[in-house]
Amino acid sequence: MAILSGPEGANLQVIIGPNPPDRLDKALAREVPEEAALSRSRLAKMIAAGDVLRGGQPVAAKDRVAEGDVLTLRLSPAEEVETRPEAIPLTVVHEDDDLIVVDKPVGMVVHPAPGSPSGTLVNALLAHCGDTLSGIGGEKRPGIVHRIDKDTSGLLVAAKSDRAHHGLAAQFEAHTVTRRYVALIHGVPDAADPRLRGTPGVSFEAGGILKIATHLDRHRTDRQRQAVTFHGGRHAVTRARVLEDYGVAALVECWLETGRTHQIRVHMAHVGHGLLGDQTYGGKRKVAAKALGLAAAEAAAAFPRQALHAATLGFVHPVTGQDLAFESPLPPDMAALLNLLRAGAGVEI
Repeated sequence: MAILSGPEGANLQVIIGPNPPDRLDKALAREVPEEAALSRSRLAKMIAAGDVLRGGQPVAAKDRVAEGDVLTLRLSPAEEVETRPEAIPLTVVHEDDDLIVVDKPVGMVVHPAPGSPSGTLVNALLAHCGDTLSGIGGEKRPGIVHRIDKDTSGLLVAAKSDRAHHGLAAQFEAHTVTRRYVALIHGVPDAADPRLRGTPGVSFEAGGILKIATHLDRHRTDRQRQAVTFHGGRHAVTRARVLEDYGVAALVECWLETGRTHQIRVHMAHVGHGLLGDQTYGGKRKVAAKALGLAAAEAAAAFPRQALHAATLGFVHPVTGQDLAFESPLPPDMAALLNLLRAGAGVEI
């Protein structure tokens, strides 16, 4: 295989090496070098658009190739996307030519959807990054490789280039990215609790670490919710440890082996320790004023969102190879609730 030319907006020529796969699309996926930053999905789009040529003629995905075949890939500049840039303030923790790390505020949706076409993190990133976006999959947009819920605050990384997008996606798929969350929950998980030990999918690891391993799938009747299942769905593993014990509530640290929709919220509710303020999975459980005082009980009852914050994010820079790690302090609303719980329980920090 050889590259004869290949800047964005020009042509990339590839020579098929020995013993190629039967189909063109599979051969291209093998031969196109990583530095070209062309994903399988983008290659498929290029083939469908007639931008992969042999002898000057477009080829189809199912066409056969042979060793020594020279294929020309027409690389078009990144296209503008329909999503509009919006000048929304962002807390940028880190930014370089290939990626950006932001501290997402409560209430911001990550990606445009029918119910939230504007005001999203993607709208904000399009405005903030502007011409520094080199293109993801042929489109001039940020590459979203993971998400956090609208009402969850904290750290999130997005790619600005195809090469970063591929590298970050591979790390998330391999579960090598460090993501630690802090949450305020009802009750206190205890390894000695027979109810908890008898809950399906629950086990304890050294140091009292709670491990929850189930499958998650859409709820049978409410398609906006996720539900624990042990047949079908997608494998999901969450770990949690207690940081502070308030008797009827706790501050916990959670980390993910997998990253499923609503995973921490669903798993903690499954084990009977739902998040304070979670209107979807928290049920009607309340913090007792008798246990922590009226101020803490009222604040917990009035907390308008799930008390969950993406506090730590760590990964290897997909281009430079540098180890990166970031931390985010609790947002003011969650910090205020935490202080009231500490005061009510007499916890000194």
